[in-house]
Parts: sequence; structure tokens; C-alpha cells
Amino acid sequence: MTDFLVLATILLGVGVIAVPIATRLGLGSVLGYLIAGMAISPVLGALGVDVIQLQHFAEFGVVMMLFLIGLELEPRKLWEMRSRLIGLGGGQVLVTTLLIASTAIFIVGDPWQTGLAIGMILALSSTAIILQTLDEKGLMKSEGGQSAFSVLLFQDIAVIPMLAILPLLALPDLGGAELAADVAHAGGGHAGEAGDHGGGAGSLMDGMPAWQSGLITLGAIAFVALAGNYLTRPVFRFIASAGLRELFTATALLFVTGIALLMTVVGLSPALGTFLAGVVLANSEYRHELESDIDPFKGLLLGLFFITVGAGINFSLLATQWGEVLMWTAVLVVTKLAVLWVLGGIFKISGTARWLFALSLAQAGEFGFVLLSFAVGNSVIPQDTADLLLLVVAMSMLITPLLFILYDKVILPRFDREREFDAIEESRDIIVAGRGRVGGIVDRMLETAGYRTTVIDYSSSQIERLGRFGMRVYYGDATRPDLLASAGIDSAKLLVVAIDDKEATNRLVSYVHKAYPHVHIIARAYDRNHVFELWSLGCRDIIRETYDSSLRMGRSAYEALGLTREKAEDLVRVFEDMDREMMVPMANVWDADTPPWENEEMIALVKKLRSEWDPLLRDQMDQIMGRDDLDEAAE
Repeated sequence: MTDFLVLATILLGVGVIAVPIATRLGLGSVLGYLIAGMAISPVLGALGVDVIQLQHFAEFGVVMMLFLIGLELEPRKLWEMRSRLIGLGGGQVLVTTLLIASTAIFIVGDPWQTGLAIGMILALSSTAIILQTLDEKGLMKSEGGQSAFSVLLFQDIAVIPMLAILPLLALPDLGGAELAADVAHAGGGHAGEAGDHGGGAGSLMDGMPAWQSGLITLGAIAFVALAGNYLTRPVFRFIASAGLRELFTATALLFVTGIALLMTVVGLSPALGTFLAGVVLANSEYRHELESDIDPFKGLLLGLFFITVGAGINFSLLATQWGEVLMWTAVLVVTKLAVLWVLGGIFKISGTARWLFALSLAQAGEFGFVLLSFAVGNSVIPQDTADLLLLVVAMSMLITPLLFILYDKVILPRFDREREFDAIEESRDIIVAGRGRVGGIVDRMLETAGYRTTVIDYSSSQIERLGRFGMRVYYGDATRPDLLASAGIDSAKLLVVAIDDKEATNRLVSYVHKAYPHVHIIARAYDRNHVFELWSLGCRDIIRETYDSSLRMGRSAYEALGLTREKAEDLVRVFEDMDREMMVPMANVWDADTPPWENEEMIALVKKLRSEWDPLLRDQMDQIMGRDDLDEAAE
């Protein structure tokens, strides 16, 4: 018990310390976990912890991740992905396998069986690292993110035939002649080991003819689909009736672990099985509840998995064979980058999406650890070669967060710098700066009312996406005076500032207010403090980006408590009027050099205003609701 508590304390402690530091430095959580694992590797060794077994347990986080991703996909969307799933995924696995195998055979001098096995193993990428990072950066729904996901999904499927092929590649001089002669026995010889990690045959399939194995596999898939459609709803409805949140969480975990176990027993990848179950449940009314219950466990297990990858690096072997490790890592990354770049062009993935697609998949994956162990057990790869490749897999996973940093810090800014600003040849009365989630709605409202706008945005990828829908947006930096002049700011009547950057918004508002005082400026504010900043710069039409939605939520809360729509709207109007009146005196005492919570004058004013105006606000609300309504609401 003590050993378990010590281990849990160490793992949780390094994660809590390393990840916030790495995130603040812009390195991302994955690299933070990997570095934490490397740091505690000597400690785990001294405690006698089996890092590999711990890693196998933590790989269940990948299973949970794919289940959650499946919940976000409807079968129709999955069917729409079929061309990229087969074309991108199949092409990447096939071409990468052949290129790396050729390197191993013709340059290193390995037997063709070993070379082919190495090619298959290194063709796979890290589902855990890629999906976690894409999700953190909000890139999962982007074109590059969706293309990468298609490849990862195909790779997870490809693990199954790889586990069937590897025993056939056994080398007689490594002691594998008997295994090669008896295919069925070879397929199950390390079934328990491979099956535990997502793909080997389970004990149920041992010695069975192929047709029986196929029927059982199809039956398991059919059971998952039918159970997801018809069994889960009554089960979760029954569990929900108990009113115990922890029981629902336990049921959700049971559902995922049960499907993973079933898939393992019939020789399929548990990650693939739970992904299928997630797709089946994509339209379920319990989808969001399942997501909220499973997501914390997924995050903890993935964090543990990344720590074990870092802790599993054999630094003594790395010190003696660093040249070969670097060579193979470079071969792997460069080969994958080249293959992915070409495939991206064939499938018309362009711009920054193509770079994201190529850079994100350029590493080996967690299944590499499983397949290497399986290949050694089936006498396909010598142990010393496998030890070297384990380091290559780990090192390639370690540099993946650095490739994402390269994408963020070098690729994206370079694409924006290399593209020339669009020439704006039209002059209109309205200029909209920023065509994102806020500016897009404003622009549509103006356009549908018959007004013509000039829209400027600084994101080339955003403009590419909008261009596919036939929307005309000019590429450029709206804070630059020359671009504003070409857009006709001197004759414009209205400037809508919807830029998702506080400093850029402030610069633009300040310049236009001073240089073109006749232009009415409507500016988007990030929060209340930003309102005060914009007020000090001369803007008098400021919209807090979450303010109106908050008022609407408050109105819905009034209605949910039994008030009529008319009374709810009157209450919101009274509150909004009072809040706006309070903002002006507060803006006048705001100090740019002092945070509001440290500004004594601001604190005293807020207290004074609340003491004077809150009773007035309550009286007005009492008049709107009436005493009877108040009593009913209180009850």
C-alpha cells in the first residue's frame, strides 16, 4: 500500500509541477509530461517500478480518447471521410512502410523480413500525442486536423493485419521456423501480450479456423452496434433514476472497459471498438453526460502514458548508440514528412493545413512499443535492433511537441508574412476589421439588411476557408494606416472592430479616433477592464463580447423560474440600464497602470455605487414582478 501511495504521489506531483510550467513556456502539456517522465526515470528505477507495465495500463487513455472522438462523429460524417480514410491513411501506411523497409534492407543490410517489419512498425503514428495536442490547440476541426485524424483511424485499423503478418516473417536463424510453419499457433503465441495493448488475438480465438474467427469478429461488431442503439438507453435511464452521479460514472466506465475487453477477446483493437461504440452513441441523449464523466479519466491516463514514455527512455543505450538513434529518428521523421506532404498535395490539402497535416504525423506511435515486443517474440526482429528502435520511437514522440511549436511559431507567421496584402479597390461606408465568430455575425446582419461592407482579416487560413463559401474578405492588417486608407477610411461612416486581439484593437481604435474623428467606432471588448481601456482611448460604442449572451441567460433563468417573457425582458432591461450607468463613472476613475482590484479609488466608488443603486434596482424589479410574484418565486 505504501509503495502504491509513493508511486501515485510522485506521478501526480511531477505532472502538477511540470505541465503548468511547460504550458506557460509555450511547450504544451504533452512535452511537459514527457520531460517530467525523463526527470523521474531514475527515481522509478530505484523504486523497482516496471515502467512498461505501467505504460500498458496508461494506454487505456487512448481507448477512452477514441471513444470520446467517436461521440463527436455521426455515421454520416464518418462515411463522408471514407475517401481520405482509405486514400490518405492507406497511402501513408503503404508508402511509408515501403520506404523505411527499403532503407533497412538496402542501406542497413537487414533481411527483407526484418526490414518489412520495421517499416510497418514505424509507419504508425502516435494517436495519443496528436489528438491531445490538436484538441488543446483547437485544431481538431480544422482541415489539417481532420485529415490527420483520418490517417490515425486507418492506422488503428491497420494494426490488426500487421499482427497477423508479423509471425509470417519469422527468421529461422532467430529460432522462428516452427512459428512460421504454424500460422495459427503463431498468431496466438503472444496473444495475451498483444491483445492487452490493442490488437492481438485473444484466448477465445486460439486454434479456431479462419471462418469461425471471422464470424465471431463480425458478431462482436454487430453486438456493439446493436447494444449502442438499443441497450444503452434503457440501462442509462435505469441508472439515472437512482440519482447518484458516481453510479452513472461507474456505468460509463464499465461500458467503455467492457467493449474494450470484448474487442480484445475477439482479436480487434480495443481503441477501434470503443471508437465504433462512440459513433453509434453520437446521437444519444446521454452523449454529453458520457463525455463529462469519462474525460477526466482520459486526461489522467494520457498524462500517465506520456510520463511513462519519457521515463522509459534508456539513456545508457542512448549514450552508446546515439548516432544510430539520431540517424533512424531522422530517417523516420523526414520520410514521413515527405510522404505526408506529397499525399497532402494529391488530396488538395493546401496552405497551413498541409503543414499541420505533415508535421503532426511525422513520429512513430505508442503501438510501436507493442508491435516491437510482438516482433521480437515471433523471431522477426533481433532484440538488440528492437532496443534501438524502442529509443527511436520514444525520441520521435518526444520531438513531436517541438514540431507543433515549429508550426505555431514559424510556419503560421511565415505564411502570413509571405502573402501580400490584398489590394482594396472599392470604397464603402462600412469597414469590418476581423471576420471571425463575432465579426462574421455582424457582417452577415449588415449584408442581409442591404448594407455593403469592406471586410479585412489578418488570418490567411480563415480567408481560405471563407473563400470556399464564396465570401469576399480582404487579407491585411487593419491596424496599418496605409491599408485603412486604401479601404476608404477617410470617407467611411462606420468602423466595426471585431479583432480577437486586445492590443491590436486598442491600437486601431486609438488611431482612427484621433485621425478620423468623424468615423463612428463600434469596438469589441474582451471584458469589463478592456471596456475601460477602450473608453480611455475615445471609443464610446463598446460591446462586451459575452455581455449580451449573459443577459439572455439571465432572462432564460427568470423564465425558468416561472416569470413571463414580458416580465423577464423588463427585468433584464432594468438591470442593463443600471449596469451601463455604473460603467461611466467607473471608467472615469480607471487607471491603466493599476488593476481595478488594486485601485483604491475604483474599489471605493464601486462600493458607493452599489450601496446607492442596488436598493433602487431592487425597487424597480419589485414593481415589475409584483409582491405576489416575488412570494411565488421564493417558494
